[in-house]
Amino acid sequence: MTPLRIALIASSNHPLAEPFAGGLEAHTALLARGLTSRGHHVTVFAAPGSDPVPGARVEEMRALSFSAAARTDVSMPAARFMAEHHAYLDLMLRLAHGHEFDVVHNNSLHHLPVVMARTLAVPLVTTLHTPPTPWLESAIIAAAGRHGTLTAVSGHTAGAWRHVADGITVIHNGVDVTTRTPGPGGGPLVWAGRMVPEKGPHLAILAARTAGRALLLAGPVSDRTYFDTTVAPLIGGDVRHVGHLSHSELTRLVAEASAMLVTPSWEEPYGLVVAEALACGTPVAGFAVGALPEIVDDSCARLVPAGDVAALAAVVPTVEALPRTAARRRAERCWSHRRMVDDYVALYSRVAA
Repeated sequence: MTPLRIALIASSNHPLAEPFAGGLEAHTALLARGLTSRGHHVTVFAAPGSDPVPGARVEEMRALSFSAAARTDVSMPAARFMAEHHAYLDLMLRLAHGHEFDVVHNNSLHHLPVVMARTLAVPLVTTLHTPPTPWLESAIIAAAGRHGTLTAVSGHTAGAWRHVADGITVIHNGVDVTTRTPGPGGGPLVWAGRMVPEKGPHLAILAARTAGRALLLAGPVSDRTYFDTTVAPLIGGDVRHVGHLSHSELTRLVAEASAMLVTPSWEEPYGLVVAEALACGTPVAGFAVGALPEIVDDSCARLVPAGDVAALAAVVPTVEALPRTAARRRAERCWSHRRMVDDYVALYSRVAA
């Protein structure tokens, strides 16, 4: 296959740097590495402070500065909004005036790449990583069919967007099964993710306590008020928050866990931590919401109704007894990063043709 020239648009707010701020950043970095390993020419447009990607070019997105007079205007929007707006505006104007790429792949959550897709001389692919948001939904509607090619990280997420767009291609996220290696298990339960209400770490604590199990929580405190008022009072004794871990540290923690608890309080668009747990050979006990039923089966997990802490606690012993080889096999067959890269390359080739 002739190598493609691919531009990847990432978040302008969170750098592609470990420990990653969230699944979107981890996905974009992994995709960039996978594409370069296949010989494609990749440029990643990302937030300042992003790590280098072997074989790829990483360029920082630029935010315009404002004069003192402009900043004192009473109509001035929030500084972060303006910085993000102009970072994507500057990037899209640059891409509109060049022919250095064969395809542009937008992994951001911003509306401007979608609205300005028609200005590009090459195809734009946008991956929908979340349920509908007001800005992005209105951008797709306003683009009136000229928004480029849309993909979604799960069938559930594609369904959530079908009221504004047809023909959404589902390309499930992948995990690096070469670095997320299996472990022995047998340790405390583990929970991983951002400390925010929609991820429900407090529910994991309640379930672990009800099941009589120790629990280790890993992840950044993204919502300080929620953490201080709801999560922190429950921490202590057999429940610990071990902080925001690096890739290798989190892999080791999950590989040593007897099971992972997954407790989303929203319609989880994919659930990267679930696929990562399976790659480590760690079975999953979680809520049957969003895309989670797409990722697991009975060989490696048990899912219970959303928010049912008692039911979640009740399945923990069953989940701990599931064969770790089955979890790993599920990750290798369904959620490998190799499969994800294959799917995106096939899509790029099709739209670039």
